[in-house]
Amino acid sequence: MIYLDDMDKNILNTIQHDFPLDIHPFQKLGEELGISEEEIIRRLERLQNEGAVRKIGPVINRNRVGGSSTLVAVNVPEDMIDEIADCIDEYPEVSHNYLRPDKYNVWFTLSASGEERINEILKELNRKTGLEFINLPTVRLFKIGVRFNIK
Repeated sequence: MIYLDDMDKNILNTIQHDFPLDIHPFQKLGEELGISEEEIIRRLERLQNEGAVRKIGPVINRNRVGGSSTLVAVNVPEDMIDEIADCIDEYPEVSHNYLRPDKYNVWFTLSASGEERINEILKELNRKTGLEFINLPTVRLFKIGVRFNIK
């Protein structure tokens, strides 16, 4: 369990949807929350190192700005899950990688410059792991906003 004080919670709640678009975003965030830029950065580094924050960055609609994205599923033997997840995470095109309790137990999203690159990555993963990766491209998009209210 990761310890979060009230300021950690305020930071996490704020950056989910109100991250400042500014040349000095952490300074702006610090001004808003009443602490220094250095303190914001120190806290976020700690939260990232402890696993509470995976990534701070934009979510780009790859299909609208040129490119393709897809959902991928794979059936990974239980004793190889960490090894395969590490292999998948080597690709900067992977934004989410998660475990599900089912036959296809490892799922991830893949966004790339085009279908060719997606297919290339999936072929490389197949060669490296010997596993079959199921490409599940979007047929119809339902976009929901997710915000975690951290109390």
